[in-house]
Amino acid sequence: MTITHHIPDALMLDYASGRMAAPFALVVATHISLCDDCRARLAAHEMAGGAVIETHASADLSDSLRDSVMARLDDAVEDTPVYERSSIFPAPVMQALKGRPPKWKPLGRGVRQSILSHGKTGSVRLLYIPPGLDMPDHSHGGLELTLVLQGAFSDEGGRFGVGDVEVADDLVEHKPVAAKGEACICLAATDAALRFTAFLPKLLQPIFRI
Repeated sequence: MTITHHIPDALMLDYASGRMAAPFALVVATHISLCDDCRARLAAHEMAGGAVIETHASADLSDSLRDSVMARLDDAVEDTPVYERSSIFPAPVMQALKGRPPKWKPLGRGVRQSILSHGKTGSVRLLYIPPGLDMPDHSHGGLELTLVLQGAFSDEGGRFGVGDVEVADDLVEHKPVAAKGEACICLAATDAALRFTAFLPKLLQPIFRI
């Protein structure tokens, strides 16, 4: 697996500092689980952040704040199951799926989706695109991160294979086409609705929550 499209530094810094919205953080975590280069870059960001914290002067905590923090530490916390990679789905995706297979729902023309989360900070979903199929031409109301888990697709930004992540913002308009061979399965996160040019996708958009 040769990964040629990585997480940009600005997004990596947001992820390392904990500022990234959960839908995008899932895509970044999944890419990092597949990419040695970005895993090393994340470690560098975390080390730099730790060095900055160490250079800041410490501050005394009030008794009430200290007692509140200690009380929370003493609260019983239910253990969260840890899931490992399964088939083409890396561990972060399996965590979002709670260890279960995706629940695919048809979108038409053989395309399927499984919504992992949908809320105020955005949405993240798995997309299944049959080989050779072109997706509707669209632009974006915000940011879209798309990570390939199986197969490949091509668009105006180039070719994206397993492990590659495409970053598209409101300046990008594209028409992804799945490569021939095996179906293309992607993990995609958005923080705003897509902007389709064709009438039918616009009509169905509220139903499919895209």
